[in-house]
Amino acid sequence: MKRYLIMLFACLAVLFADAKSDASQNLGSVGTGISNVSIIKGATKKQADEAYEKEDYQKAAQLYESLMAEKGVSSELYYNLGNCYYKLDNIAGAVLNYERAYMLDPGDADIRANLALARGKTVDKVTPPSELFFVTWARNVMNMTSVDSWAVIGICAFALMICGILVYAFMSRILWRKVGFYSSLAMLFVVVVANVSAYNQQKSIDECSSAVVIAQSVTAKSSPSDSSTDLFLMHEGTKVEISDKTMRGWYEVVLEEGKVGWVPAESVEII
Repeated sequence: MKRYLIMLFACLAVLFADAKSDASQNLGSVGTGISNVSIIKGATKKQADEAYEKEDYQKAAQLYESLMAEKGVSSELYYNLGNCYYKLDNIAGAVLNYERAYMLDPGDADIRANLALARGKTVDKVTPPSELFFVTWARNVMNMTSVDSWAVIGICAFALMICGILVYAFMSRILWRKVGFYSSLAMLFVVVVANVSAYNQQKSIDECSSAVVIAQSVTAKSSPSDSSTDLFLMHEGTKVEISDKTMRGWYEVVLEEGKVGWVPAESVEII
């Protein structure tokens, strides 16, 4: 019996560790979304921070975007860029970059607070539908930290689980065997939670269909045509889900409250 338990723990541990490794790689796949920006070659974060401290928010934004174009994206750079746009009263740019920062690091309290602040300045007040308590709780657990942090948690839990298995297998005293057995079970649970959370976060990054309205205002249409029926009006900073990209130059979008319509592709930017 002991041998079978050890084999079961070992197989599950390898399976979850391997899956978690796959989920946590390629984080840099999130695009910068930089368009119509004059890139400053050789820009440094120090230069960008200094420009921000001097309240030259336009230059700071240009430097942060240049950094992302040359060295890759990060939640910190997206957050700083969102702050620049917020100071420039560009609510769409602020919401867009806070959303990107939140996607990479949903556990950061500053990102969540500033995103809520920017959303509060949007014209459209969209009320999301209610959901089951368990669904909300599960999402909150998953978004406690970033993909990388979940990977670290999973690796540490995996190592502790192996220690527990070894204690259970090789210690002769019943007390130590119980400690090893139950601790390895607990760490297996943590490995599963870390694996599932990292996988779902990475999937949401890779398959992101969310977008933010960047036009000052846009009217959603009943079909992908300027002559079609007007359905509802949206303003800059409103978050939508893109449900159809098959029509050239048009996106079918869905609001959190369930409204559906077609908008020109240039009126929104994918997160």
